[in-house]
Amino acid sequence: MTETQPTPWLAPGTPVDLTNCEREPIHVPGSIQPRGVLLAVSEPDLVVEQASANLADVVGVTWQAALGRPLADVLGTVPAQAVARSAAAFGDLRERNPVELTLDRDGTPVPVDAILHRALHGSPGQQSLKDASGPVDAAGRPLASSLVIELEPASGPRPFSFPNTYQAVRGTIAELNRASDLQSLYDITVQAVRSLTGFDRVMLYRYDTDFNGEVVAEAQHGGLTSFLGLHYPASDIPAQARALYEKNWIRLISEVPYTPAVIHPVDHPATGRPLDLTYSTLRSVSPIHVEYLVNMGVASSMSISLLREDKLWGLIACHHYAGPHAPPYATRAAAEFLASTLSLRLVDRAAEEEVRRALRARSTLAWLTAATLDEERPLADSLLGAPDLLDLVPADSVVVHLEGHTAVRGVPVDETVAARVAAWAEGLRRDVVATESLTADAPALDIPVEVACGALAVPLPEGQWVVWLRQEKIRSVDWGGDPHHKVRVVEDAGEVRISPRQSFDRWQETVHGRAEPWTAAEVGEATELRTNLLEALYARTRRVARAAETLQRSMLSEPPQPDHVQMAVRYVPAAREAQVGGDWYDAFTQPDGATILVIGDVVGHDTEAAAVMGQLRGLLRGIAFDSGHGPAEVLRRLDRAVEGLRLEAVASVLVARLEQTPEEVEQGVTRLVWSNAGHPPPVVLTEDGRTELLTGPRADLLLGVHAGAPRREHEATLARGSTVLLYTDGLVERRDQVFDDGIAALRDRLTTLADTPLEELSDILLADLVPDRAEDDIALVAVRLHRQDRPRPDR
Repeated sequence: MTETQPTPWLAPGTPVDLTNCEREPIHVPGSIQPRGVLLAVSEPDLVVEQASANLADVVGVTWQAALGRPLADVLGTVPAQAVARSAAAFGDLRERNPVELTLDRDGTPVPVDAILHRALHGSPGQQSLKDASGPVDAAGRPLASSLVIELEPASGPRPFSFPNTYQAVRGTIAELNRASDLQSLYDITVQAVRSLTGFDRVMLYRYDTDFNGEVVAEAQHGGLTSFLGLHYPASDIPAQARALYEKNWIRLISEVPYTPAVIHPVDHPATGRPLDLTYSTLRSVSPIHVEYLVNMGVASSMSISLLREDKLWGLIACHHYAGPHAPPYATRAAAEFLASTLSLRLVDRAAEEEVRRALRARSTLAWLTAATLDEERPLADSLLGAPDLLDLVPADSVVVHLEGHTAVRGVPVDETVAARVAAWAEGLRRDVVATESLTADAPALDIPVEVACGALAVPLPEGQWVVWLRQEKIRSVDWGGDPHHKVRVVEDAGEVRISPRQSFDRWQETVHGRAEPWTAAEVGEATELRTNLLEALYARTRRVARAAETLQRSMLSEPPQPDHVQMAVRYVPAAREAQVGGDWYDAFTQPDGATILVIGDVVGHDTEAAAVMGQLRGLLRGIAFDSGHGPAEVLRRLDRAVEGLRLEAVASVLVARLEQTPEEVEQGVTRLVWSNAGHPPPVVLTEDGRTELLTGPRADLLLGVHAGAPRREHEATLARGSTVLLYTDGLVERRDQVFDDGIAALRDRLTTLADTPLEELSDILLADLVPDRAEDDIALVAVRLHRQDRPRPDR
């Protein structure tokens, strides 16, 4: 998960208002909501280390008397034994929540639900949701932790036990399976959650890319003003709150407002810091959020996270107005289960729609590519036939300027306008440039919005280009209150402070100066078109060397240089006239900070192999960048794409991922996870000059041979100072040298280069192993793990 924690956190006791709430450490509030009580106990002896101030309200023992005593003295022997059994059992603690206990309070039985989790004594918020019998680090060593026990009075009959959660929502899940569209999925879910939990209003709240929210479904008792269709600014839910929603998927505030019950001692004895309540069910919430709910007239609130690939994309928000409302834990768990099911359905549906859209786009791109092969026809005319570029990327107009010809399709537009946009885009030195607002992103062009508002530009060599244009799309947005007046100034105890707004009435804003945004898929298709156009231009001109250089530069960009690694890349074309082949490399950083490394070799040579290489590289990037898939799954999906899109491509490909957990960072190691589709194995050079060939139990098939071919994943732990070398077979295989001899020569030479700078090492290998002009293309990626991590910016 992307770390959204702001730094530094506010110091304890600092007053919180809207000027600093984004820095409020809401995961360590030092208090809980008073609907239950909290105990933090040591393991394995189960001695009370911390207790909430209201402990006596449920247990009958004051927090002062509980501290330092065995749990059995506080809860009683039988309840303490039940807690110990549940905590000691193997597996996820959540699977056994709640532990149903009956306390003896002065001879009166008190039924309670005990909800258990572990709080690790490490970096705040880093503990796992899937606690086993005891948390361990990456090396399997136990980590210090406290067992957190939250006790909620079970005032009425329990609706069902946690293992029967599925039965409670079985009918709703069947409805979700039959739903024909997204809106039906939304509506079924909010109605079911309201029936299950009894809240006055249940809403499904969906985020856009900037985390502004929109209410897309609502269920209520009929006497409330509808919030359906209203938008809410991202500032209503700060970044650190969204981060908690990704970790702890359900949050209940049973009474608004409430007086928090302080945890004593505030700082945990073992850490000197407040107890991390990231996974607590009773965690006290920000006073700003409580005030926000009071201003809305909400007496009780519950929210359930909706995740897509472990990222927050929305919430189910529940409001109650008649007074306090506290659905029992099992009911909340059933609602959470229902939300998880909805999330899975949404992911499945989104994947299906993306596959259909991608196949349509690939079909159009294939037709366009075939049309460009007719060298007797101007390239501009080939792209504007049937189908045309507007079938590939929807827009109001598309203008192409190729080989000295300019042509327009769609709404007529002055060619000079597109030319100015193309010149601006070329100056940005990017393969493809997209903007939904030329007035905002390129004001110097001075293009009126009624002429063109959004643009997708593909600069090409020698002043050639393709530009899609979209007109202004004026749209109205209904906000829940004026988003430009999110705060109010109030006087509190003689002091002036900033407070959340009070008005949540429907407020309509008209948005000007923007076109329909270009999607990531549309930008990707324009990028692939660029690759194919480069190939077409190469084939049509006789300036072979210059066209080849352009194509190679487009495909083989400079690698990133993350903090913990250094990279060097090389590409040496074979001694052929065309100087273009199917070898390629790629390296990029994923949103979670991991680094993806790719090396590949398409079967065949010259322009056909280069074209296939460009398609495979683009597909692989799209699959791997923000998907969360491991290397093996990336290759599986690439195999299916090759078959589904009928690319007729066969290639050896190796996909690797360099990743680190916080514990591995401390230990000075990095994990290399890779999957190999018939490619030469990577070689690791350790700091002391030893080499290791990273081979799996057996080789997997080449990419494109069989879409169902198994793809296996392998893993190695690398120490700081190690160097990983990925390469194509041109480095180790020649007419007079078999593959195994080439590998041996490579390893022998590497043993002498452990202390050699990475760029120099790459050049030495090429010079020594390929002394004459290469018989085959060679691609090489060298990655060295820094001997000492660079300091992070927040240190």
